[in-house]
Amino acid sequence: MLFRSVWTPCDAPAGTLALGPLRIAGTRGCAIAGTGALPLVLMSHGSGGSALGHHDTAAALADAGFIVAAVHHPGDHAEDRSRQGTLAAFASRPADITRLLDHLLQAWPERARIDPARVGFFGFSRGAVTGLVLLGGVPDFARLRSTCAQGSGVPLCTQIAGPAASWPPLPPPDARVRAAVIVDPLDVFDAAGLRAVTAPVQLWASALGGEGVALAGTEALRQSLPQPPQWHAVPGAGHFAFLPPCPPALAQEAPEVCADAPGFDRAAFHARFNDAVRAFLQQRLAAP
Repeated sequence: MLFRSVWTPCDAPAGTLALGPLRIAGTRGCAIAGTGALPLVLMSHGSGGSALGHHDTAAALADAGFIVAAVHHPGDHAEDRSRQGTLAAFASRPADITRLLDHLLQAWPERARIDPARVGFFGFSRGAVTGLVLLGGVPDFARLRSTCAQGSGVPLCTQIAGPAASWPPLPPPDARVRAAVIVDPLDVFDAAGLRAVTAPVQLWASALGGEGVALAGTEALRQSLPQPPQWHAVPGAGHFAFLPPCPPALAQEAPEVCADAPGFDRAAFHARFNDAVRAFLQQRLAAP
């Protein structure tokens, strides 16, 4: 696991950090503001993404008093896609988050600043699947067969064509995660697979979908969760609208990720999105 990014409350004025094509507001190495133990949010990026993929949401949470930690998922991030087209990536991701949490609570120098009873999660796309597995969900990868062309040699497609007994085993749920923000998940869960997911969930769906995600699938997941989630369907949003607004250099480099449907204002949406995520996690991870 690559332990990459942590955001914390900071009393120093934010500067600008240049990280590749990104320009991120923050202060590197700032001491954690205040005293006492703080709630923690673990972040899981989408396929081929990075620990910085939701930096604006992470910063908004840190400004609100959370510690936020994110990783590059090995073999399924922007610098290493060796597992991207395999079921192994789905199986290893929840274990990555559990190892991250173990490290933060047991070995991180600032571990005393974390309240282990107030741990939340934020996951996007494949990271949303990661979060549901952490909460006890059991995916049915056969539901992805419709995305595979007949005779496809993509490892993921050949693997899901085989019996479920041959699929990589999933790690156990992590009961330390008390609430989760699940954003535009892939449609790999039926009602039976979600039966054990009883923690509070805030569920987001893009109206336009993309990358194998469709509003109908997320709506079906909403109906299948045993406890009704806090539901947000975003009109005019495509799948990548949940990523932060792109700086010009990134917009040129990755227009498929950065462009939105006509009339959709990603910057304005993210102000509302981050506020809603913060409010949900503050309510669900409030101090006793």
